[in-house]
Amino acid sequence: MHAVLSPSGASRWLVCTPSAQLEQSFANTSSEYAKEGTLAHAIAELILNGDEDFDVKLSFLQQDELYTPIMLEHASDFADYVMAQCTDTYKLFVERKLDMTNYVPEGFGTADAIVIKDQTLKLNDLKYGKGVPVYADNNKQLMLYALGALNDFGHLYDIQEIELHIFQPRIDNISSWAITTKELIHWAETELKAKAIEAYHGTGEFVPGNHCGFCRAKGQCKALATFNMSLAALEFKNPDILTDEELVDILSKKSLFDTWLEAVHEYAFQTALNGKQWPGYKLVEGRSNRKYGNEEDIVHALRANNIKDFYQPQKLYGITEMEKRVGKALFSEIIAPLLIKPQGKPTLVPASDKRAPITSAETDFKE
Repeated sequence: MHAVLSPSGASRWLVCTPSAQLEQSFANTSSEYAKEGTLAHAIAELILNGDEDFDVKLSFLQQDELYTPIMLEHASDFADYVMAQCTDTYKLFVERKLDMTNYVPEGFGTADAIVIKDQTLKLNDLKYGKGVPVYADNNKQLMLYALGALNDFGHLYDIQEIELHIFQPRIDNISSWAITTKELIHWAETELKAKAIEAYHGTGEFVPGNHCGFCRAKGQCKALATFNMSLAALEFKNPDILTDEELVDILSKKSLFDTWLEAVHEYAFQTALNGKQWPGYKLVEGRSNRKYGNEEDIVHALRANNIKDFYQPQKLYGITEMEKRVGKALFSEIIAPLLIKPQGKPTLVPASDKRAPITSAETDFKE
């Protein structure tokens, strides 16, 4: 279950209030990146809890196809970062579910690690993504978590200050920011509460911006389309040559423009997979690269021909490198018949593309 006003989307729905309800009609699919992050969080939780069945539970998590040894190292680094805050008298809460409904309708979330020590509540968040740096300064997601933590612990401890910590190990990004309890509550009462009510009811104005990046509706949002298409309607001082200022202004919009175009294409692609015919476009089988079939058969064929130099550490050389080492003639004779070429993934292309379109039955088969 996902909250309509999810803390992770707060930086968007606090600015573009109607977006929270707009994206409810779009599937909330979990990407491989999200699943990877979930696994990393589970490992970090296991380390921080110090479970007596640690080895058994870790072994189970390591069976996940997304697990890598570096993931364990990053999760351990996060646990070390949190435990460094746990000195003298402290309270530690791991994967704590938080209720923030006193400020956000149906608002809830889960904090990775909370440390309470010396009138300070330290809220730690593990970010396993590596595409976009995330910072603690005025981080709306963590500010909502802090409000939920105050709701849980404010009556038990004299919390005067909140520290927000972002730990993003894959890009060596560690960020922290502090705000007093009074300042946080003032923000919640004077800004958050009213905006949250607007967002929950889907009212207010659409406001396009970089916050649109993770909105599920961005591929069909008219406000975002109008904003981006306005680039083509810019009026320039010189009709032939852009000034430096005009060029810089266009460059500043590139990130959002690229994100929007990709979202539009992805929406068209996904609906085409489901049978929609887009005028001027078709689904075709994408290109694919050759792969080794049964590697034992490859090794046997190489050894049978007295070829010994075919391994790099722990695995066969790549196909191109192998062909160089074996020679084209022998490669064609003994290795090429043992290669396979997987079907290419469907891709949406202009109708002028020479590749044959995929039929609906073929699409179903690929799915």
